[in-house]
Amino acid sequence: MSSRNTTSIITVGFMLFALFFGAGNLIFPPQLGQAAGENLLSANLGFIFTGVGLPVLAVSTFAFSGKTNLQSLAGQVHPLYGIIFTTVLYLTIGPLFALPRTNTVAFEIGIAPFLENTSSSFALFIYTVIFFGVSLYFSLQSNKLIDIIGKILTPLLLIVIAVLIVAAIFHPMGAIQAPTDAYTVNSFFKGFQEGYLTMDLLAGFVFGIIVINVIKDSGTVSNNHLLKSTIKAVLIAAILLAVVYSSLAYLGAISVEGIGQMKNGGLILAAASQYYFGSYGKIILGLIVVAACLTTSIGLITSCASYFHQIVPKIAYHKWAIIFTLLGAVISNFGLDTIIAFSVPVLSMLYPMAICLMVLTFLHPLFKGKKEVYQISILFTFIVALFDGLNAAGVKITAVNDFFTAVLPLYNVGLGWVVPALLGGISGILIGSFKHSKNN
Repeated sequence: MSSRNTTSIITVGFMLFALFFGAGNLIFPPQLGQAAGENLLSANLGFIFTGVGLPVLAVSTFAFSGKTNLQSLAGQVHPLYGIIFTTVLYLTIGPLFALPRTNTVAFEIGIAPFLENTSSSFALFIYTVIFFGVSLYFSLQSNKLIDIIGKILTPLLLIVIAVLIVAAIFHPMGAIQAPTDAYTVNSFFKGFQEGYLTMDLLAGFVFGIIVINVIKDSGTVSNNHLLKSTIKAVLIAAILLAVVYSSLAYLGAISVEGIGQMKNGGLILAAASQYYFGSYGKIILGLIVVAACLTTSIGLITSCASYFHQIVPKIAYHKWAIIFTLLGAVISNFGLDTIIAFSVPVLSMLYPMAICLMVLTFLHPLFKGKKEVYQISILFTFIVALFDGLNAAGVKITAVNDFFTAVLPLYNVGLGWVVPALLGGISGILIGSFKHSKNN
């Protein structure tokens, strides 16, 4: 491999890391660390599996399949399904959850720690108006300022985190505590489900085509070379993400004695920064996180508005941008904890179908792309994932849960959809083969 190709792959790997590592991803590993306590290792492995492994595989599906966008990838099930799935995914990583989360994470880390005697609800409202006003302004501009800010802010954010982690390693805030109830048993699977909250598997389907185009522009021509280059780039991103997430989870695990049990990861990071570096550390972390969240917000508004303008061209791009900005701003005012709580049921339904689509894409050559395999496997996955989502929302249908618990392995840990997905795929192969032989 030439030095030019090596440099290009390393550059793409760091770019992919920067795309995935939005400031919102900062909050979940420390929270997992506090809750998992002595079961940190297994919980963190589960988190990395879904928070790192699945997203980078999602990126690779485009190099493997040759598809040019998510809608065509999901369209292998059915063209209508392709539109519905892609629309729901963009809404999820856009105005419904990920976009308002950028605002509330920035508020929790960068603003809230300085508001001891001020109404946080009113302050959040004022901050939201300013944050989304700036986001909308730059989303309507065609200039590279945001790219420059992103390239500067990501290294700065990593430096601040690295300093914080080094301080935690050499001067722990306290001993690792016993796990909370949720992590007492099946901590790996609990961490596995917590990885859903990053939304990075869903984002991987959006970022994947960006990575493919960058690698193609660097001179890669053959499909085999493209796939190899993509795999090498995603491995670089995966290693960086795994190291950062594991470090932040460790920080959370040793923080309970020093700062107490916090209700979310944003508060943990802010309190840990103040614990080690006083008000200066809190200010520096806050400024960088606010700016990084702003950059992420602009990117989300831009990508969502562009997609919806593509499928509904009668509505101009700038109108979509305004709609999503206003929707994100309204949802932001419910607060970070509420946004996370509402996102869990949706992600519990959406993630299994995204994982199933990704696996089927890689297995596509084995079953020769039979539509029946995609359709029945996705259908069976959806049926179980629907009840996982209802359970996460607190809507428990006892008869169904008892039946699924009795017949489906791993249903109690949120993976009951795996066997139905497999059976659906096998059924699709048999039905597809029968139709083919009948037509012949």
